[in-house]
Amino acid sequence: MISSFRIPPENQNVRAIEIAGGGLQARVLSHGAALQDLRLEGHPSPLVLGFTDLRDYLNHSAHHGAIAGPVINRIAEGTAVIDGTIYRFDRNDHGRQTLHGGRAGFGTLNWQIADAAPDSVTLFLHMPDGHMGFPGPVEAHCRYSLGAGTDGGALLSIDLRATSAATTLLNMGHHSYFCLDDKADIRTHNLRIDADHYLPADKFDLATGDILPVAGTDFDFTKDRAISGSYDNNFCVAQARRAPRSVARLTSPYSGIAMEVITSEPGLQLYTGHKLGAPVDGLRGIVDGPYAGLCLEPQMWPNAPLHPDFPSILLRPGDTCHQISQFCFFNGQDTNTQ
Repeated sequence: MISSFRIPPENQNVRAIEIAGGGLQARVLSHGAALQDLRLEGHPSPLVLGFTDLRDYLNHSAHHGAIAGPVINRIAEGTAVIDGTIYRFDRNDHGRQTLHGGRAGFGTLNWQIADAAPDSVTLFLHMPDGHMGFPGPVEAHCRYSLGAGTDGGALLSIDLRATSAATTLLNMGHHSYFCLDDKADIRTHNLRIDADHYLPADKFDLATGDILPVAGTDFDFTKDRAISGSYDNNFCVAQARRAPRSVARLTSPYSGIAMEVITSEPGLQLYTGHKLGAPVDGLRGIVDGPYAGLCLEPQMWPNAPLHPDFPSILLRPGDTCHQISQFCFFNGQDTNTQ
């Protein structure tokens, strides 16, 4: 089902698309190509944070469920050199760096519906040359689909593709805040990340360029454990884009719900939502404060333009950037799977 809403002050025509399959139900917005709501059969609470009033996505959203881009995460000083030319991007984070593509990045724009089916929707975005300082034009597609996983879980698949008429930077990513129970604090969730190294960040949450081992540190999630602390760091699950494989698993000890993360991307950003605090009710009818949800964002390694040893995020004419990320949910009796 597709619904339309006019949202002031610009009277945007935002579309809401409802899809279902494999035991999941989802509501996707054209604004930001955002996953507004996600429900698992037999589990009463939403699996993601979001807002019921669409105006709150314009006024209070911290990229809730959105597709961030053209470059997710941060670019130091909002500057990059592409084929010898210096490009300066919108500095929307602390007035110093570019976050999620700038103040009018992909997650803030109204996408168009390219195709819709009962269990899937594909959205399309045209980014003109020079938007937020990025070369282009860029054509981006996002496909959400729901179905049964091969191992019995309920599968949310997100397929991201982009092409550009000029060499540009491209590193899109999905930015849902997940919460697998009805509690207000995800630090009690258990997490496993299949990464032996992580990227330390400075006081502005910028990847410094160092690649450090997780062993013996608070960043070691190689064995399932409670999250406990605050994180906004990228974990190195591979050295380059590859065929999709499992990289992480999140579990609530209260609900028994588990979520497996499967991706083609070499990086996984863990953000524990400690800066959340929109002054309006979320989907659960309460204000979602700090730690109400966490992000597990598959992506290329962040701040790559500053660090040539990181996997490149250059997208050249004739090439296609293609990312596959999947989130597979299991109910309590299936949590021992894998």
